[in-house]
Amino acid sequence: MAYVHALGFIHRDLKSDNLLIAADKSIKIADFGVARIEVKTEGMTPETGTYRWMAPEMIQHRPYDHKVDVYSFGIVLWELITGMLPFTNMTAVQAAFAVVNKGARPVIPQDCLPALSHIMTLCWDANPEVRPAFTDIVCMLESAEMEILSNVRKARFRCCITEPMTTD
Repeated sequence: MAYVHALGFIHRDLKSDNLLIAADKSIKIADFGVARIEVKTEGMTPETGTYRWMAPEMIQHRPYDHKVDVYSFGIVLWELITGMLPFTNMTAVQAAFAVVNKGARPVIPQDCLPALSHIMTLCWDANPEVRPAFTDIVCMLESAEMEILSNVRKARFRCCITEPMTTD
């Protein structure tokens, strides 16, 4: 996403369904059908994307910029850590309402690594200006790489998904 943003694009629908794992285990970002070139004016306002991953400013039809993708990444990171679909106890519309009106975010597991918890919290901050750029997220992840890998090896797979996740 750092590369996508460096080219001046905003994905606008970043979610786990749009992340593909290649044979070499690299991640490929898919579905640029709603992507747009970022214009440095008042920001974009037409709504697009998927509510469970959508930044509050998009839900509210307010002007937005590339930081909407950062918000979505925070939700995707939570999915990777928990193996769960965000806001499973709500419909997509209820989730959108809760995000905007109640400041709802997925619950971070108590055993989550502090570095990952910090990244998620920054990414899904209600204020887009607080959200880090993807270049900063890359640095934060690289700084925590050894701790992350050590914990992944210990846990290997914390949960087993018997059914594929579905979205509304």
